[in-house]
Amino acid sequence: MTPQNLMLLPLSTPKLSIGCPILDHCLGGGIACNSITELVGESGYGKTQLCLQLTVRAQLPPSHGGLGGSSIYIFTEFSFPFRRLQQLGNLYHASYPNLIRLEPLEDIYVHGVHDAQELIHVLGDIEAFIAIDHTRLPVKLIVIDSIAALFRSQYQTTPADLKRRSEMFFNISGTLKGLANKYGLAVVVTNQVVDFIGPHHGVNGVRLGNLESLDTSGRRVSPALGLAWAHCINSRVFLARHEQSIEVDIRNAPSTSICSQTHRTFHLVFAPHLAYASAEFVIKKEGIVGVSQ
Repeated sequence: MTPQNLMLLPLSTPKLSIGCPILDHCLGGGIACNSITELVGESGYGKTQLCLQLTVRAQLPPSHGGLGGSSIYIFTEFSFPFRRLQQLGNLYHASYPNLIRLEPLEDIYVHGVHDAQELIHVLGDIEAFIAIDHTRLPVKLIVIDSIAALFRSQYQTTPADLKRRSEMFFNISGTLKGLANKYGLAVVVTNQVVDFIGPHHGVNGVRLGNLESLDTSGRRVSPALGLAWAHCINSRVFLARHEQSIEVDIRNAPSTSICSQTHRTFHLVFAPHLAYASAEFVIKKEGIVGVSQ
């Protein structure tokens, strides 16, 4: 391996396009394979929407920004949004009738888990499932939505429990990275946020994991699961929302009216070989779409 080859290595990694040039540009081309990408944000801010979008887009051939593969979707809370996934599948089949089959959900394998230990067992089953290779399309995407829900109440804040929790983090992430590297997969996990209490710029200027303050809905927040989990992922995307008050002139009214306008922002917080980037986005029936500035 020469220095020149090392310089070319990031460019050779396959990537899964979000389907929007603006957001893909933030990610250097899309969601990278052979690594773990985390989507973090408050509930209802677009994390699950983006994951569903990726499971359908993964079925497209690489020439159209996909991976030519099927997906495994592991959900850990609430009921799985089959209706929304079916809607997305129908829309993408209409746009790519020769590339995505009439029933795209047949290439998305959904499984629910309830705790971290169960996830470990399921990941072992997934490796056997991939190795058997009896799916119509090879598995190219694994989604876990969400990782934080598995640790919400299972562990206390005692030193012993925190140690066990960190060991579980590294067990899960190590297994996921092993699958990603062995089979050329993209791995996407969602995470939640917690209120941030501390200095704006971390500790001694260090901004990493839970030492990092992010802003959304007028709150200072931080990714859940702390610094130990931050070391387990390769890339972090933060989805934020901000409300802006604007004055609106109403015809024949004596004064202006104040209305609230919602802005959603896609932030690439960190990723190998990439600088910080951000873009506004909206959620449409066809999925998450970036907005030109």
